[in-house]
Amino acid sequence: MAAMLELNDIHVFYGAIHAIQGISLTVREGEIVSLIGANGAGKSTTLNTICGLIRPKNGSITFMGNDITHLSPPDIVKLGISQVPEGRRIFTNMTVLENLELGAYKRTDKDGIRQDIEDVYRRFPRLKERQRQIAGTLSGGEQQMLAIGRALMARPRLLLMDEPSMGLAPILVKEIFEIIKEINNGGTTILLVEQNARMALSIANRAYVLETGHIALEGPANELADNPQVQKAYLGG
Repeated sequence: MAAMLELNDIHVFYGAIHAIQGISLTVREGEIVSLIGANGAGKSTTLNTICGLIRPKNGSITFMGNDITHLSPPDIVKLGISQVPEGRRIFTNMTVLENLELGAYKRTDKDGIRQDIEDVYRRFPRLKERQRQIAGTLSGGEQQMLAIGRALMARPRLLLMDEPSMGLAPILVKEIFEIIKEINNGGTTILLVEQNARMALSIANRAYVLETGHIALEGPANELADNPQVQKAYLGG
């Protein structure tokens, strides 16, 4: 499989804090790759750097052979990268439908947009029932579905997901992970940041373990799940 996304020796600073210390990672087309690690390890910073919200001080980011290190977030979306942000970040005072339409703001194909909204409703029937409802009144699980649906409206080739299971009841966590697998089976590559390391490793092809801004371990997800170090630190083993 060809490399779709490559991070090469990325360094990110917040003022004097060296948040990301020379990360290099690869995501190949068709994969689910998980980033796991403790709070503050730099997982969200890594995703935000990929999608242009944070500028790296050194290093390069390549997507589909294009250098995207210094591109703006809208241009990165246009190339085919969408993010489901941590904490959902939906537009709470707009309707479900308006949120979905905003996800397609870089597109002009009206028929395709209508078709994709229907696809989102097929995947998330609860959103269809609530399409005219103000998004802030949805439950946590429904808001997460909306955040995923909105990201899919950009027709991404690579979907970045930041803590999709955060704050959800266990039964909903299972449902969200089934949805992630389904999206991947439909041809979308996924880079997943997730506190729930057990679930993240169970659906990923490969994984990276982040510790205070650097990669401590990497490999096939099933091997990392069996790694005593990983079990002790992240799987309660």
